[in-house]
Amino acid sequence: MTDKYWYKNAVIYELYVKGYQDSNSDGKGDFSGLITRLDYLKELGIDCIWLLPQYPTPARDDGYDIMDYFGINPEYGSIENFREFIHESHQRGIRVIADLVLNHTSDQHPWFQSALAGPSSPYFDYYVWSETPDRYSDVRVIFVDSEPSNWTYVRDIGMYYWHRFFHHQPDLNYDNPEVRARMIEVVGYWLDLGLDGFRVDAAAYLFEREGTACENLPETHLFFKELRSMMDSRYPGSILLAEVNQWPEDLAEYFGNGDEFHMAFNFPLMPRLFMAVKREDCRPVKEIMKMLPTIPESCQWAMFLRNHDELTLEMCTDEERDYMYWAYSQDRQMILNKGIRRRLAPLMENDTRKIELLHAILFTLPGSPVIYYGDEIGMGDNVYLGDRNGVRTPMQWNDNKNAGFSGSKPSQLYAPVIVDPEYNYSAVNVESQKNNPNSLLNRIKRFIRIRRSCGVFGLGTQEFLECGNPSLLAYTISYGGDTYLCAFNLSARSQCFHLDLSMYEGRVPLEVIGDTPFPVVTRSPYTLTPNPYGYFIFFLRKSQRRGDKPGGL
Repeated sequence: MTDKYWYKNAVIYELYVKGYQDSNSDGKGDFSGLITRLDYLKELGIDCIWLLPQYPTPARDDGYDIMDYFGINPEYGSIENFREFIHESHQRGIRVIADLVLNHTSDQHPWFQSALAGPSSPYFDYYVWSETPDRYSDVRVIFVDSEPSNWTYVRDIGMYYWHRFFHHQPDLNYDNPEVRARMIEVVGYWLDLGLDGFRVDAAAYLFEREGTACENLPETHLFFKELRSMMDSRYPGSILLAEVNQWPEDLAEYFGNGDEFHMAFNFPLMPRLFMAVKREDCRPVKEIMKMLPTIPESCQWAMFLRNHDELTLEMCTDEERDYMYWAYSQDRQMILNKGIRRRLAPLMENDTRKIELLHAILFTLPGSPVIYYGDEIGMGDNVYLGDRNGVRTPMQWNDNKNAGFSGSKPSQLYAPVIVDPEYNYSAVNVESQKNNPNSLLNRIKRFIRIRRSCGVFGLGTQEFLECGNPSLLAYTISYGGDTYLCAFNLSARSQCFHLDLSMYEGRVPLEVIGDTPFPVVTRSPYTLTPNPYGYFIFFLRKSQRRGDKPGGL
């Protein structure tokens, strides 16, 4: 596992330790349980696991409120259990990255508890304080549904502390060199334990400056360059993945000159994939992709459909946001902050054709795909659980008690399993799908196999093709002499498309899923007639000999 650019072709699987497998029947998942499911993940074909926070926490924000950066949540097990999990993952060729929450701590962290003593505390300057709530007045409130301000008053010391998220998550003061040194120490500690990198939570907000939005500041970039330099020198092959929900021009800056983040989530693209399917119009996708700046060769986009948070609409115009609310949140309970708290299958009305179509796009656009646990089987959600917990319910393994997740009493589960008729765990589970070749699970496996066999999708250059019909999203991906043609029908009706492929005259399109050759390309427009929500992924073979395939297929 020494390829330093492994992340450029990786398929990443985000999972929730608490929600994956319970080994001791206490109603919560743990590392010992997760180890028993590693063979499933190896069979699925993923390259890397991304763990949601594993640190001790009062659990007011599901682990993103950290009480100890150097510990393991006792509900999940011990440091020894964590080491064993890392070892067993690596034995199966699976890397592991974990959440790194640099921006803030829990208000129960010993640092903040000491800081509450006032300026006499050695930890007071670990946080951002003010005598007035009027500082940084240009800064937006992120959690608009629950927080009226970014400042919270502490009566005992007569001062306010700063927080970009919940009031129980005070922001750390990165102008304090001790804070910066401690957080770099945290990174080294976990990499020494065997982690392969981090997904950095809320990376844009580390520093504050008056008269700015306190986002994307030069000081923030300097800190990450310092962190990256340490990792490159001491832990080559480890990576940093940025959670930076910003517009393309600001987002791309987090790659630096290849000396900052290795990867960044493509937040601007994600909601536009959903817009495109609902509108049956490829233009939202094409327009945002064309806005993406060129990034350093060593860097990569992380492409995703859904994750543990709400489907964020911050990087949308007001008009686009209103459209998404209308299209995808029929119940007001589905809306949270500036987003929609739903899983992929319910967003797609459980239409397997649309779910498969979106994955086909995800796995062929330039970047590394990220899958959220349970989406590979079409799990449902429970929007009535509050906050974002509705998309963090137990993994559904089989139709036994508690969906095979836990041997506890159902009332002991950290969250109820999904029992709604359409997504009931008795029907939507791994066991019921693994032996059905046409199940969603096996279709996702096929995409992963194709993706891992064809480096062109992680490394290649994309070019959109025009056909005059907005219902068709079509593009080529080329790398190392190989070219793929990808065509997607975003419409609920069959379509007939004509593409100018004359620059590939003489090549034979080989449909990669069925290994089926199509008619040779000529100078005449090439005709495709995909089914509703259908798609084609072709390798443009250079000759008519069947043995002419790209490497790995």
